[in-house]
Amino acid sequence: MKTRFSTFLLLLLTYPLFSIAQNNRIKPYGVLPTKYQVNWQKMEYYMFIHFGPNTFTNVEWGDGKENPEVFNPTGIDCRQWAATAKAAGMKGIIITAKHHDGFCLWPSKYSTHTVRESLWKDGKGDLLRELSDACREYGLKFGVYLSPWDQNHPDYGTPQYNQIFANTLNEVLSSYGEVFEQWFDGANGEGHDGKKQVYNWDLFHETVYRNQPQAIIFSDVGPGCRWMGNERGVAGKTNWSTLNITGFSPGRDAPPTEILNTGEQGGEAWVPAETDVSIRPGWFYSPDTDDKVKSVEKLMDIYYTSIGRNSNLLLNVPPDRRGRIHAADSTRLMEFRRARENAFADNLAAKASVKARSPAKDPNSRNRYEAYNMLDSNYDTYWTTNDNELNPSIEIDLKKTQVINRLLLQEYIPSGQRVESFTVKFWDAKTKAWIDLAKETTIGYKRMLRFSAVSTRKLKIEFKALACPVISTLAIYNAPELVTTEKAVENKNKIDVKDRKLISPQSFESAIAGENGVNFLKIEKNTPLIIDLGKNFKFSSFSYTPLPEEHSSNILKYNFYISADGKNWAKLRSDAMFNNIANNPVVQYVALSKEIDARYLKLEPLEIADGGDIYFVAGLDIYK
Repeated sequence: MKTRFSTFLLLLLTYPLFSIAQNNRIKPYGVLPTKYQVNWQKMEYYMFIHFGPNTFTNVEWGDGKENPEVFNPTGIDCRQWAATAKAAGMKGIIITAKHHDGFCLWPSKYSTHTVRESLWKDGKGDLLRELSDACREYGLKFGVYLSPWDQNHPDYGTPQYNQIFANTLNEVLSSYGEVFEQWFDGANGEGHDGKKQVYNWDLFHETVYRNQPQAIIFSDVGPGCRWMGNERGVAGKTNWSTLNITGFSPGRDAPPTEILNTGEQGGEAWVPAETDVSIRPGWFYSPDTDDKVKSVEKLMDIYYTSIGRNSNLLLNVPPDRRGRIHAADSTRLMEFRRARENAFADNLAAKASVKARSPAKDPNSRNRYEAYNMLDSNYDTYWTTNDNELNPSIEIDLKKTQVINRLLLQEYIPSGQRVESFTVKFWDAKTKAWIDLAKETTIGYKRMLRFSAVSTRKLKIEFKALACPVISTLAIYNAPELVTTEKAVENKNKIDVKDRKLISPQSFESAIAGENGVNFLKIEKNTPLIIDLGKNFKFSSFSYTPLPEEHSSNILKYNFYISADGKNWAKLRSDAMFNNIANNPVVQYVALSKEIDARYLKLEPLEIADGGDIYFVAGLDIYK
C-alpha cells in the first residue's frame, strides 16, 4: 500500500521558509527548503553509530530471538564517542536506538527486549541518556534511528502495532532533548513468507513533528532528507535536492534508486540527499573487520562524491564489544580530518579578482549582489544577475599563474536550486585561448570538482540556469594528490584451496568480469553451487562473494551444506539470510558454531534479493 505525503507537505509548508522576497528582490525559484533543512545541510558531516546485540553476535541483522543478556559492553563510554566525533570534525551523532531485531537501547515500556533485560549495568542502564548527555557536553547534535520493523514484538504484522511504534517514537522523542534527525529505515518483513506491516507513515511523522518540529526526517522519500540509493558513499554527479514523493513511501514502494541518487529537476518537494556509508565493510562492529577499515584515500573519495555532490555525509563508526570506538577507526578518522585540512588549507581565490555582470536590484544596498561576494567566507552573501539572465559567466583572475586541481561552488539554496549545468575553462597562456576543464551539471548547496592539475592565471565559469544563478561561494585549491592504496584485503585466516573444482552448475554463464580478474558467474536459481575442495579441510566460517551492485540478483536466503563424499550432506544453515545484501552487497562472512571438517560445500539459493530467477556469485571461501 502506498502512502501519500500530502499531510506532511502541509506540515512542512507551515514551517518558516526562507522568504527571499521579504529580504531582497530576488524572486524565489521552485520549491524551497525550510530553515531547518538549510541548517541541516550546513552540518555536512556527522557520525552514525550502529550498536546493539548484533555487535556481540557478529551479524548485521539480528532476528529478534537473541537473548538480551548478550548485550553486555564491558567499558562503554559515550563521552569517548562524542570526543572522537568532535575531534574528527563531525557535527552530530545518530544512534541505532532500535534496529530490526527490536532491541531498545533504552528501557522502553513498550518492549520486553531492551537494555533493562540485559546484563549491562544490571539492567539499569540507558544508552540514549548517556549519549544525548555526551553530545550536549561536546557541542554535538543528537539524532536517533528507530526501525519500524521489529522482529521481536509479538504485535508486529497487526494493525495495533502502528500505535505501539508511535508510542515508542513518542517515548524517545520526548525524553532526551533536541533531536536533529529522525532516521527511518524502510525495511519491512522477513522475506516473501515472513510477517509484514502496513506502516502508518502519517501517524509516525505526526508523532515526530509534534515532539521535535525542527527534526529532519530521513527515509527513502524524506520528507526531510532522502536516501541516495546506495551504501557506497556515491551521490549522483547530477543531484537535485527536489523530488516527486506523492504516491511513494519508504522501502519497496520508494522511487527507483537511480532517481533517489540524482533527485528530480522540478520535483514537488525539497528532499535533499544524505549519503550513509560505513567506515568498515559492515554496519555493526566485527573483530573480523579490524583490518578492513577504509583507507584515507577511500574516505577522501567518499567526501568528494557525497559532500562534494550536494549531499550530507553520515559516516558509520561502530563501537566494539567494550563499547568504545576501536583505535583503528579513530586513528583513521583523525587521518581523514588531516587530509581534508591539507586539501583545503589555501584558497587561491581568496585574493583573486572576479568579473561578472551584477544588477543593482536593491537601491538600499548597492553591493548586495556583486561578484566579490562569492570570495568571502559568508554563506549569506552572494552574486546574482538580472532575473531574465539565465546563461551568465564569471571570470576569475588569480593575479599570478597558479597550479590548481580543485574547484568549490555553492548556490544560495534558500532561493532554490537553480543551476542546471556549468562549464569551467582555464586560460592557456601558450595558445592564448580558453580551454575546457570540466563540464558538469548541478551545484546545489555544495559542489566540489577534482581535475588534473593545470597551470593558469585565469578561470572562466559559464552557467546554464533555470532562473538567475545565486552563487554564494567560489573557492579554488591545489590539493595534495593522495596515492590510492586501498585494495580488497582478504581475511588473514582465509584458507588457500588450490585444487578446488566446480561440481554444480556444470554449465554457466560468466556474465561479468570484475576487478582484479574476478569473474561473476550467472547461475539459475534452482541450481545450487557445489564445490569440491580437493581434499578435507578444517574450517569455522565461510564467505559468499556477491555482485557488488545494489539490488542485483544476489542470494538473499539460502541453505548451506557440507559433505565428506559429495553424496551425503549435512545442513549447517537452514533458511538463513545474507542481511542487507540488497543495499550493501559486500562479501558476506558467516561464522559457524564449531570447527567443521569437510571436502564438499553446497550453497543452495532460496530467495534472490531482486526476486529474480538467476543469481550471481564470485566466490565461496572458507576460513580457519
